[in-house]
Amino acid sequence: MPTWTPLRLLAWTQEFFAKKGIDAPRLTAELLLAHALSCDRVRLYLDFDKPLGDPELARFRELVRRRGEGEPTAYLVGRREFYGRPYRVDPRVLVPRPETELLVEAALAALPEGGRALDLCTGSGCVAISLALARPAARVVATDVSDGALALARENAAALGAVVEFATGDLWSAVHGAEPFDVVVSNPPYVPTKELAGLSREVRREPCIALDGGPDGLALLRRIVEGAASRLRPGGTLCLEMHESHVEAVPALCRTAGFARAEARRDLAGLPRLTVATLASREDPA
Repeated sequence: MPTWTPLRLLAWTQEFFAKKGIDAPRLTAELLLAHALSCDRVRLYLDFDKPLGDPELARFRELVRRRGEGEPTAYLVGRREFYGRPYRVDPRVLVPRPETELLVEAALAALPEGGRALDLCTGSGCVAISLALARPAARVVATDVSDGALALARENAAALGAVVEFATGDLWSAVHGAEPFDVVVSNPPYVPTKELAGLSREVRREPCIALDGGPDGLALLRRIVEGAASRLRPGGTLCLEMHESHVEAVPALCRTAGFARAEARRDLAGLPRLTVATLASREDPA
């Protein structure tokens, strides 16, 4: 029988994942082995020639099997980093993406100290929590239609020491009668239904309710835009993540809804990723 050390396991698993077409096969192998051994990735290389015991090998093999079948790495290890902080994730929520950090930055640019922010479709809570930690004096409200997602978001807020108010409901119904906000931000479901079947098998393991944006991907985005102007203060800002095909449609929806300015912004890959729209302020000329 061969002696399985961390270095040998990583080499074998990297090759296995590469053949399976899994992104970042070496990093994925490291994350899973570190999780199986309850250590960080640095320790893997400090103990690179230390033989693993049978229980450790069994844990790792099970993780490799599940990852090879398409289960997302974040669900297997139970966490994902976002905006420099670790978030607990599981199949109740969408796995946070680096691109969504741009949504946080756009919202922070418009959120004053002591202001009010609303995060619709909060999922894991990563956007709302990032805003609350960056603006401790602000009041941040986060909503979701999923009780399971909100339960996990509350856990993340408590673990990270963020003060966020959570409310269950379908978009605006969760904040009916609330005071106006300075910023409304959302990463809603926006994938056109016909594209769902073509997503990677990993993404298809994530909750469909967090992905399916209807026939054109705009079903929830329309409702958010239509209700946003009446929930924002004069000069308030709406920040939306969107599908790349929405580069013209979402800004147009915002202008039709009464926003004075609306622009699409691109991510680091050059793809249209966000729309940022601003209401006229009381000081703006008529």
